Amino acid sequence: MTGVAGFIGSHLAERLVQLGHVVDGIDCLTSYYPVETKRRNLSEIAKSDRLHVIEKDILETDLGNLVSRADVIFHLAAQPGVRASWSTFDQYLRNNLLVTQVLLEKCSEVGKKRLIFASSSSVYGNAERYPTREDAVPLPISPYGVTKEGAERICGLYQSNRVVETVILRYFTVYGPRQRPDMGFHKFIGSMLNNSPITVYGDGKQIRDFTYVSDIVEGTIRAAESEVAGETINLGGGSPAELNGVLEILRGITGSESKIVHAKSARGDVSKTTADITKARNMLDYRPAVKLLDGLATQVRWQREKLL
Repeated sequence: MTGVAGFIGSHLAERLVQLGHVVDGIDCLTSYYPVETKRRNLSEIAKSDRLHVIEKDILETDLGNLVSRADVIFHLAAQPGVRASWSTFDQYLRNNLLVTQVLLEKCSEVGKKRLIFASSSSVYGNAERYPTREDAVPLPISPYGVTKEGAERICGLYQSNRVVETVILRYFTVYGPRQRPDMGFHKFIGSMLNNSPITVYGDGKQIRDFTYVSDIVEGTIRAAESEVAGETINLGGGSPAELNGVLEILRGITGSESKIVHAKSARGDVSKTTADITKARNMLDYRPAVKLLDGLATQVRWQREKLL
């Protein structure tokens, strides 16, 4: 697994180990957010002899043995963040596009392998239709989205040449414990717990298909275990909500009276995302189980415990 120390990667590794699998995880621990945060993500699971963590850059690693002994490769490593992608595009090209091609090429060299690629709803941009199906034309409106679409196309090339078996999963706004500190829910909850002002970009009427991390993990494992290949599949939470409504829910959970401060809409932020998950339901029997209120309450508990 690449990106094993990240928000989603650490949860996926934990679940795979619980299921009895052995996980070789690689992560270069970039400084996009604190390295110690990433190490903490693995603090419990790292005690297991079923998890082997390699702290290296994929482009500076001999991948041969790692890839050859793997039954499935989960490719979660990426340079995240829509807003930062405007100013540091070179990092996104390297960590989202080049890394993906190098990994796929190594897979093709050692023999046909199965690779599950974690993509993003950002590839859709401001979609023409909601809920959005996988056959919608990708129209990303951020450099980050462009690199994720590009990585999808690279996966498609290796699939069409029948040298790597790939499944592309488009994740929709994932939240829950260990969420990255730059992400919206993490920031909002942190502000509320400290009774400090909450910054909201735009009018708060943005709609997102919020997906709890355990549902994402379940869908990702189902994709790996299935016989599906060469497909692109949405993984959403099934509970799209307006941001203003989410803030009210969080106020109720935290009891906060934090003031909301509106800032100018950020470049690359889409106005709406909602996933049509019919394909995931039919092909993977994917059925998101965690309701938004329950998921938010769990993330608040986790962030509150961090402050103690």
